[in-house]
Amino acid sequence: MKNKLLEALCKAKTVAVSGHVRSDGDCVGSCMALYHYIKDNYADTKAVVFLEPVADSYKVLDGTENIVSDSESDEIFDLFVVLDCGDRERLGAFAKYFDHAKKTLCIDHHISNAGFADEDVICPEASSTCEVLSDLFDMDKVGSECAKALYMGIMCDTGCFKHTNTSEHTMTVAGRLISKGVHTEKMMDEVFYEKTYMQNKLLGECLLESRLYLDGRVIAAKVPQALLSKYGAVSSDLEGVIDQLRLTKGTEAAILMTEGKDGSFKVSMRAKDKVNVSEIAVSLGGGGHIKAAGATVYADADETLVQIIERIGEQLKNND
Repeated sequence: MKNKLLEALCKAKTVAVSGHVRSDGDCVGSCMALYHYIKDNYADTKAVVFLEPVADSYKVLDGTENIVSDSESDEIFDLFVVLDCGDRERLGAFAKYFDHAKKTLCIDHHISNAGFADEDVICPEASSTCEVLSDLFDMDKVGSECAKALYMGIMCDTGCFKHTNTSEHTMTVAGRLISKGVHTEKMMDEVFYEKTYMQNKLLGECLLESRLYLDGRVIAAKVPQALLSKYGAVSSDLEGVIDQLRLTKGTEAAILMTEGKDGSFKVSMRAKDKVNVSEIAVSLGGGGHIKAAGATVYADADETLVQIIERIGEQLKNND
């Protein structure tokens, strides 16, 4: 079977790596994994990772200090690899490098990704983009730092292997990465469970301001920019809030709406068994998975929330 990634890397001397705006653990993990794989195996190849500033919890990965978060350079790259990103627009300011690259390759696991690069590797059956990358890499050439990044991405997108997207193959891949020296307990604590005092206070505020809808079957919270400014926080500091909301007893779906500095709202949605949030996210211009999806909207937050709750209500009515 043709390995589009390794074939493209063999022909490139300069590689740009990027993912979606407001990067999550799978996005950061996959970008850093590819960065380390190139460093370890393609000594003459220059690799640059372009991402918005990442959450402190992801800085457990070596090399994150080298991430470029501005788009001032006008360099044209031989290869631009898009990771964990469903469309060009979600590259944000780094889309210009995609547009001007000599070749583009997209690697993703989102079912909503229709393919927008010169070549695409999209595997909806995979738990994460890091799982897809693990299958593309020559595992004998995966070093410890690359393995650590891959494991982090898989861990984040599976909710520490709790979500239903965790397959037998996912666990097999995770086991092979552990054999490379990944310290699982330490990583889970540092990335998934440990929170700063400020993040705990943010979580508390979100829970206090949350509301129940549809007779307690939906929980939603809105985070205005003023609240983030109050704590000197960024949207990535809300990592894990949506999952905590989802755990509320009696609910089938959770919604978190976070206001951006430009007035947009990042909509994150999680579901249990009776709601397909991917369908709702796609209708809002976003995407994701059946039980975890999101979108960025520029419409009125209250009106958007009403629309989402109505769609969830329709699904619950059909699935009860």
